[in-house]
Amino acid sequence: MSPSPAAPASDYLEAGTPAYRRATLAMCIGGFATFALLYGPQPLLPLLTREFAVSPASASLSVSAGTAAMALLLIPMSLLSDRYGRALLMKLSLLGSALFSLLLPLAGDFGQLLALRALQGVFIAGLPATAMAWLGEEVAPRAQGRAMGLYIAGNALGGMSGRFIAALVAEWSNWQTAFLVLGAMGALAALLFWKSVPASRHFHRRSLKPAALLADLGQILRDPGLSRLILAAFLLMGAFVGLYNYLGFRLHAPPFNLSQTAVGAIFLLYVMGTWASAWSGRLVDRVGRQNVLWLMVMVMGTGLATTLASQLALVILGVALFTFGFFGAHTTASGWVGERARERRALAAALYLTGYYLGASIPGSLAGLAWSWGQWPGVALVLGACVLGVLGLALQLRRLAPPAR
Repeated sequence: MSPSPAAPASDYLEAGTPAYRRATLAMCIGGFATFALLYGPQPLLPLLTREFAVSPASASLSVSAGTAAMALLLIPMSLLSDRYGRALLMKLSLLGSALFSLLLPLAGDFGQLLALRALQGVFIAGLPATAMAWLGEEVAPRAQGRAMGLYIAGNALGGMSGRFIAALVAEWSNWQTAFLVLGAMGALAALLFWKSVPASRHFHRRSLKPAALLADLGQILRDPGLSRLILAAFLLMGAFVGLYNYLGFRLHAPPFNLSQTAVGAIFLLYVMGTWASAWSGRLVDRVGRQNVLWLMVMVMGTGLATTLASQLALVILGVALFTFGFFGAHTTASGWVGERARERRALAAALYLTGYYLGASIPGSLAGLAWSWGQWPGVALVLGACVLGVLGLALQLRRLAPPAR
């Protein structure tokens, strides 16, 4: 390990300064582009089914190929950022992600499309694996909550906007044009990010030797706060994905009988995530993470219970509350990881996100089994267990002392 000279405290990015505004803008743009490119293909699945003569289940691989590659590369990318720097990896991540989106229309068959999406997922992994660590290193501690909130808000807005823009362009033109538009957006985001993100001043190069990596991993997993936060990420994302995966089945069925378009409009509630992330980040800076996490989880639970109502307005209100609470809790927990991990921020953030994306698969599958035997009440039971688990972890985290400096 060859650490760089320690920067003075005044070199941290303080809220209200021009450098802080440039940094938060860059991270918001980066988060927006990353999740727009990752989830933009989702509404194109029916078109890909017809274009390549594959089943709907096979077409869905065009989404999961990207997300799976990203999840698998989070930890390796975090290690590369520990060795070669955060900002450079994030810049290359955005540039490569945009490039592969521009190449996707050239796919001659479905196998090539999947290969290009997987390679895009490899590049996409660079930014989320690194962003949390960069914010934890470069932003002044009293401003980290709101900075993390703006980054997560960019994620939420990008995930929603990518789906919406791709669907709109494909309806006007075709799926190839949709990918080109997403790629152009990604290229513009990469350019803005490259020009806006400040140079790292607090980065300390870490060794990639196996012994050093195992020591870092052991320290992270032995930390009672970090291990709980990683488990909380698993349960949070499991509950969130489970709700949105099976919400459509509930709203298509009696007594609601909503159309596909009307059900799709429910995804606009992701706007609540944008607001919740920014708001909860500011609240964290005022009252502390230990006082915000459990509160956001309680909002999630209240929203989940409200979705059991038989009135559509109450169901939508419940989904809005659940979404608000989820993004508030995720913003709080992800920032907490950087605070506790300190110099191991990148690896800890990658482990947190690995738990997060594993949660999208495992509890989500359990929720599907619950739907088959209990319909929405069965799904709510499984998701409620996840929410209660996060609440228990949040209450335990409240009592933990901060790590020694």
